[in-house]
Amino acid sequence: MKHKNLTIPLILISVVIPVGIAILFLIPHPNIPVGFNIKVLPLIEALLNFTTFILLLCSFYFIRHKNVKAHKACNLSAVGLSVLFLVVYLAFHFLSPQYYFGGKGIIRYIYFPILISHIVLSAVIVPLVLITLIRALKGNFVKHKKIARVTWPLWLWVTISGVIVYMMMAPYY
Repeated sequence: MKHKNLTIPLILISVVIPVGIAILFLIPHPNIPVGFNIKVLPLIEALLNFTTFILLLCSFYFIRHKNVKAHKACNLSAVGLSVLFLVVYLAFHFLSPQYYFGGKGIIRYIYFPILISHIVLSAVIVPLVLITLIRALKGNFVKHKKIARVTWPLWLWVTISGVIVYMMMAPYY
């Protein structure tokens, strides 16, 4: 079976997502009433991130035990939750004013490196996850395994650092 070249869509997605997020932080808050407490969305984001983290750990366990079907299910679920996370994240940052970390002293030296690594790797992880997923779906398992060794730990860090950032930022929402 011949597969389409997915390079152009992959590049577009990998550029549009971080650029779109950056634009959200530059545009003024629209003051759109939503009918619920918008401050619940960061908690939902953290729960989605934590669930994705658990799925990634399970995925690793399953592939180590040669359970390819469970490994695939965990990874497809992790991708789905990551997409849902992105939708909730975009909604929150579009509909809410900007919130700022208010911690003082040494905690700032802990929070900001975690936040910066989370932000940078969040942009990096998008194309890596897409390439890893495409290689697996195409059955190119040699290349899939090679890139997964890079993708998996970075994605794991992005998910758990998102939870840590939420926990540190929660008092300021």
